[in-house]
Formats: sequence, structure tokens, C-alpha cells
Amino acid sequence: MKYFSLNKNAPRVSFEKAVVLGLAPDRGLYFPESITPLPYSFFQNIENLTQEEIAFEAIKQFVGDEIPEAELKRIIAETLCFDFPCVPVENDIFSLELFHGPTMAFKDVGARFMSRCLGYFNRNDDKKVTVLVATSGDTGGAVASGFLDVKGVEVIILYPSGKVSEIQERQLTTLGKNIKALEVDGVFDDCQDMVKQAFLDHTLNHKNLTSANSINIARWLPQMFYIFFAYKQLKKYDKPIILSCPSGNFGNICAGIMAKRLGLPIAHFVASTNANDTVPRFLEKGNYDPKPSVATISNAMDVGNPSNFIRIQELYHHDLSQFEKDFSSYAFTDAETEIAIKDIYNNTQYIAEPHGAVGYLGLKKEMQKQPDSIGVFLETAHPIKFLDVVEPLLDLKLPIPTQIESVLGKEKVSTKIKTYEDLKSFLENQ
Repeated sequence: MKYFSLNKNAPRVSFEKAVVLGLAPDRGLYFPESITPLPYSFFQNIENLTQEEIAFEAIKQFVGDEIPEAELKRIIAETLCFDFPCVPVENDIFSLELFHGPTMAFKDVGARFMSRCLGYFNRNDDKKVTVLVATSGDTGGAVASGFLDVKGVEVIILYPSGKVSEIQERQLTTLGKNIKALEVDGVFDDCQDMVKQAFLDHTLNHKNLTSANSINIARWLPQMFYIFFAYKQLKKYDKPIILSCPSGNFGNICAGIMAKRLGLPIAHFVASTNANDTVPRFLEKGNYDPKPSVATISNAMDVGNPSNFIRIQELYHHDLSQFEKDFSSYAFTDAETEIAIKDIYNNTQYIAEPHGAVGYLGLKKEMQKQPDSIGVFLETAHPIKFLDVVEPLLDLKLPIPTQIESVLGKEKVSTKIKTYEDLKSFLENQ
């Protein structure tokens, strides 16, 4: 399998090269040269397959022969070491819970898969790789956990000061060892721009930089796995499935559309956003007009210019009419999100966090148009990570899970930076 840059001005590369580079030299995102649908029999028989078997069939064509089959199966087994239950919330509405992993966020899947791929590629190499990653919330903790103690890999995480929750911050600033955190005076888009600029800075080539954001194919593609798992659980209802993703950088929903290209029978996708409404405005007006991100209570979605949207456009061959047939996008305010959290709990006793609540709102809106469907929204993080929002709204005290308890007593260690020059200076002194 070869990968090409979506900016169409860089050489085609192997899976390994695309993972190690992260971003193409022309600043484009890598995209697979071909997508071959899985056989119909795979979906007929999916309920009889294990999670590892499903994931292997979904990903193997994108890895090709660059990782031996037995090694790829080991990587998948180590990645999928927790559950992905579809929990009934209301009649015909389910929550796909993606927070049962080590850092209690959906990004555990991509981070664990990518770290193990990189570890395999570095197995016989003494050269150090620097993973540079921007986070608006959960990516940092998942990457820190996934890459902790991986041989030959140093991780540097940029996060916007004061714009991630306390637990999220502790997860990325307290592990030490090969994990370092940079606290940026700015918003997530500033962090992401610095990371992209570093990749294109030829004076840093000796640092062997790569990214663990969803711009990296090894972080993005494994997010297909749990979309397959949701279908396996919901297939028995024999209804069209609407999938609603709370969307920031649009990696999750883009992976869902990739799964559909592989033949997965998802009838409709909903990209549910907060006040950062670049894509809903695009669908309404046909003009892609990114604006600076604004802070919300669903902070992991505070992205003004979602990187993965160009991949979605490629999947639809830049044909807006085809895109709109099975894709919708809706934006919701913090006030609407807070009401949804309260309503869900009061009506069902289910505790949703802000991102999941946004996904729920988008799903409800789309199901009004398609009432004979079954719906699933992604709960991308455990409510404990947003206890400052959830506890006052619901007037309750959330128990602290063991995964979170382990970081609460540790000392935060971070370096404050303001500009790209600060980042470059930090990298050069490592």
C-alpha cells in the first residue's frame, strides 16, 4: 500500500514512511492510494468474529506486508485490551462508550496502535524519534500513556494553557520519563500550527519528528475499529444505523466514513460540533471558512480548522451532492449541551459528559428526519474528566476510577512557551 499527499505535491510513500513522517513534505495529509471493500460475507458473519479478528481484517490492506501478520495481530491485541460497549440510553438510541481504556478516552486506541507500530519500525534502530503532538484535551494523555517507555521514542506534547481540564492536564504532565509537556499561551489551533511548522522546518530534520495527532495515519485509521464493533452489536436490530460523532479535528467521523468505504453498512453520519462550527457552516453555505477556535465546555472539540476534513472531502471526491446524501453536521451551544446532560440523566440515569452530550444532540436532530433508524452516539471520554461541568449540573459526586486516581497525586511538570521560536529552541536543546 502506498500513500499520497492530499496536497498532491510530494512523493508517494510506504505505510512505514507515512507513519514516521506524520505529515507529507508539502504539508499535506497522507491518504491511502486505494481502498478495497471487504467481502459481503465478512459483514454477514461479523457477530461471530472477535474484536481482534474484525480489526485485523479492517486494517491489514492499509499496512500491507510492512508488518508481518503475526506481529500486526500482536499489535492489535495489545491495542484492544478493553471493552467498547453499546449501552442503551433511550428507545433506539445507544451510547458507544470509548472510555474504558487506560486514559479513559477514545484516543487510547489510536495512540496504542501507533506507538506499537513505531516501536516495531524502530526495533533495530538506535536513532531516536521525536513524537510531536498538539492536544485540545484527551490526545495528550492517550499519547503519553501509549508511548510511555517505548524504546527510541521521545514524546513532546503541546497543550493550550488553561483550556484543558485538570485531569486531562495531569494525565499529560505527570508521567515523566520520555514524556514532556509544553504549556502554550494560546488555543489549540496555535498548538497545531506550531507542530505543522516544525515538521516543515528543515533545520530540525535531525530530530526525526513525527506526529501522533490524527493527522498521522497510524493514529487515524485504527479509529475504524470501534465503528465496526458498534455495527456488530447493533446489527441484530435490523434497522438503518445513524452514527453521531462529537467532532473537533474530524478524525473519528472520517474513520467512520472509511469503514463505510470498506462496506460497513452505516446509513448516515452526523458530525456534531460545539460553537466551533466550521463544517456546519460549510454544509449550509457551501463555503469552507475556518475561524479561530473558541473555548467551550466540550474542549476537545475546540478546533477552528479541522485537519481531517480534507480527508472526508477526498472520500467523497470533493462532490458536495454525494457528501450530503449520507453526512450531516449540526452545532450546539454550551447552554444546549448543559441542558442535554441534565435531561439525559433525569430521564435515563445515564451520565453523559459534554462531548457525548453534543453527539447525542446531533443524533436526536438527525433522527427526527429518519425516525425508523437506530442511533448511536460516541461517548469519547469518561465523565470524570469533566467533573467540574458534570458534578454541579447533576448535583452528584462522581467516583474516581483507578485509571484517574493514579495521576491525581503526582506533580505537574510542564514548560511554558508562547511562540514557534520557543518550541524550536526547546526541540534543539533536547
